[in-house]
Amino acid sequence: MNRKILISGASIAGPSLAYWLDRYGFEVTIVEKASSLRGGGYAIDIRGTARGVVERMGLLPHLRRLHVDTRQITFLDADGTVITSLRPESFTGGAEGLDLEVRRGDLADRLYGLVKDRVEFVFDDSIATLDDRGDHVEVAFDSGTRRTFDLVIGADGLHSNTRALAFGPEERYHRYLGFCFAGFTMPNAFGLDHEGMLWNVPGRAAVLYAHDPGEPMHGFLTFARDEPPFTAFRTPQAQRDLVASTFPDTVWEIPRMVTAMRAAEDVFFDVVSQIHMPAWSTGRVALVGDAAYATSFMSGQGSSVSLVGAYVLAGELATHDDHVTAFAAYEKTVRDFVEQNQALATEGGGVIAPRTRQRLDARNAMLRTQTALPSGGEGRAANTALTLPDYGHALES
Repeated sequence: MNRKILISGASIAGPSLAYWLDRYGFEVTIVEKASSLRGGGYAIDIRGTARGVVERMGLLPHLRRLHVDTRQITFLDADGTVITSLRPESFTGGAEGLDLEVRRGDLADRLYGLVKDRVEFVFDDSIATLDDRGDHVEVAFDSGTRRTFDLVIGADGLHSNTRALAFGPEERYHRYLGFCFAGFTMPNAFGLDHEGMLWNVPGRAAVLYAHDPGEPMHGFLTFARDEPPFTAFRTPQAQRDLVASTFPDTVWEIPRMVTAMRAAEDVFFDVVSQIHMPAWSTGRVALVGDAAYATSFMSGQGSSVSLVGAYVLAGELATHDDHVTAFAAYEKTVRDFVEQNQALATEGGGVIAPRTRQRLDARNAMLRTQTALPSGGEGRAANTALTLPDYGHALES
């Protein structure tokens, strides 16, 4: 029963889910609106419970070789003066020597490599309509193709098309955390090498980091804003103008970052937000990863939570006779883990972008006197909050 499954989204959660479903004998199709995989990109972390998932996938040796190993983050005061430098694990809750830090595109490539010859990929297409008929789902695609599946799983990110079709508008589930950001690449003028730099004033942060002195730097400009800037989403130029006007500062590298942001061809602008849903399934449609429970980049746990969610969803589908029971078991198993990791990102801005002068001064005072921040303990508790279930019996059956 329910052996023919459509997954929407070919980033992290989708191929991860496809890998496990294929292992359990399901017939899997992945549809992806992009014309190909999106390569490169910023580094993502695989910590705690998620490390166990990639180990069970046999990816650990490969990802160790791809580990970029950010060795320190230097915190700067408003005038660019160095406050201190810390290992990332001291405030993210990671474990030095155990965590994996890889480029998002490298992880996506490895996941794709595991399944590309075993499951069907349909690129440059997307789901147009879903019609849950009770015993199957009829799917129409933007290309005009129509097909029938037993189940449909949305793994298509924060702004999920599948969620909108099956559960309703994003606004019902979207929780804005009061920040916006622009990410881009720029020349590595500092010669940064496996390190990052973080500049702050209340409610604003500028980040530069690089994995190698010969590679471009990644730049992030993050700022607090009471309401989402809906008008800025209309054009890339409006986004650039908003960010530039929010960072008029002439200190440190802010002018150079703003200039680079205006010229960059790879600017990515969005609000910092999460997805909170009362249920992750309806009928024969379910969601996984950011589509169901985006944690936001401020949590540092988005990819890890997606890997864990995909593993559990596939395992529950493999060990239950019907999808209703499987979806319920998936949600029961993962929800507390998800909520603990979502709680790492707050409207106060956390360690990365303290929103008020009081919060920033308190963080800086701790930086000057401690070698680790309280957020490290909170992160460690959250990223190890779930013990992975063992679905090995499903592989044997």
